[in-house]
Amino acid sequence: MRLLLILLLYFLNFNHSLSEIIFEERFEDGWKDRWVLSDWKRSEGKAGTFKHTAGRWAADPDDKGLQTYIDARHYAISAKIPQFSNKNRTLVFQYSIKFEQDIECGGGYVKLMSAYVNQKKFGGDTPYSFMFGPDICGTQTKKLQVIVSYQGQNYPIKKDIECETDKLTHFYTFILRPDATYSVLIDNRERESGSLYTDWDILPPPKIKDVHAKKPSNWDDREYITDPNDVKPQGYDSIPKEIPDPKAKKPVDWDEEEDGIWRPKKIPNPAYKGPWKPKVLVFRFNLRKLITCSIFKHLEHGVQKIKNPNYKGKWKIPWIDNPEFVDDPDLYVWKPIKYIGIEVWQVKAGSIYDNILLCDDPKYAKEVVEEIWAKNRLAEKEAFEEAEKIRLAQEEQGKKDKEGEKKRNRGWRHHKRYDPPEYIDDDYHVSFHFDLFTLFYLLMCSYCTRLYIFTRKYKGEHL
Repeated sequence: MRLLLILLLYFLNFNHSLSEIIFEERFEDGWKDRWVLSDWKRSEGKAGTFKHTAGRWAADPDDKGLQTYIDARHYAISAKIPQFSNKNRTLVFQYSIKFEQDIECGGGYVKLMSAYVNQKKFGGDTPYSFMFGPDICGTQTKKLQVIVSYQGQNYPIKKDIECETDKLTHFYTFILRPDATYSVLIDNRERESGSLYTDWDILPPPKIKDVHAKKPSNWDDREYITDPNDVKPQGYDSIPKEIPDPKAKKPVDWDEEEDGIWRPKKIPNPAYKGPWKPKVLVFRFNLRKLITCSIFKHLEHGVQKIKNPNYKGKWKIPWIDNPEFVDDPDLYVWKPIKYIGIEVWQVKAGSIYDNILLCDDPKYAKEVVEEIWAKNRLAEKEAFEEAEKIRLAQEEQGKKDKEGEKKRNRGWRHHKRYDPPEYIDDDYHVSFHFDLFTLFYLLMCSYCTRLYIFTRKYKGEHL
């Protein structure tokens, strides 16, 4: 038993030793030696730079990442890594990002590149093998981009995966296996999974619907039918509605010569059931039970139906092999990865990238998330809430200061417009009276001139 346990532990350690960490970056000392800032868009004045910081709130102020910090800029930075091929191996790519800004429109993704890259010219037009991460724009676009390159063409995932949009750190993980299946995890919780064959339009589908197929004429898709044994009894229509009363007796004084032939009065015939109808169920429970009753669902106009013994199910268009499909057993294999790059455009900057990992061991990636995110998320949340309190208090104080300034300005304008001056000297009186006299003199001159002209015209004199 002890030997078996030793062998088991050895096997587990052996498997762990086989796993390989291709690249891991936590932006500690020496990170500048591994990363090259691109000059893309710099000559146009549109290139942004990164700041090495833990941000305005963090569980550990010494745990720093790369932050975009100038609004409306293109950001591009890359690192060369040991060449990695995922042929016959699991590929695990993971990183963390925190949006400290109120991101309006911008990306938060990372790219893996296979071909040679001039890192000083790395930009949006640089070919890549894989792009992964959040992409946010307004209230409509809040998705996780998962784009795979195949034979020079980029294919986005067909599924909509929603990304996180709060202001805390989140880990994004992509796992690709040799059987072409994948998993997408956010904070160690699987959000989506599937296959490269079905969730990307990389290859034509292996199966397609037969558009020429038609439902067979003998296909019975009626699940319930009217009971064939529920037929009208023979002679049912000859049953009279009324019959002579069997208890009626001819009166003793009845004279047939005078009164005619005596006929007993008629009564309703108990055997008469009215026009024949198929059997109808009589329900004796409440309406809710009636609606949910499985029998009630199989009634038509109150007529009870039974299961159709010849029911073959709902006919569906059959699937056939797609003649255009050509399988690629190496669909999951990417060209050897040589570079990791961050290339985004952000209207509002403030995103912090950290904990970038490329390996072939999903367990190790999970341990990293547990070590960093699971352990620090509560402390980070508390730091964020404290920072928010300070920010809101500053905003409130700013509003009060601004409102006070407006009130002071309104009071000064009112005082200037309506209040008399603090003192009035003789020059003020002289100037004021002089202005009134001048105005009166000009008006009188104008009036007299007009009166003179009118009088001369009236007398017919030429001016």
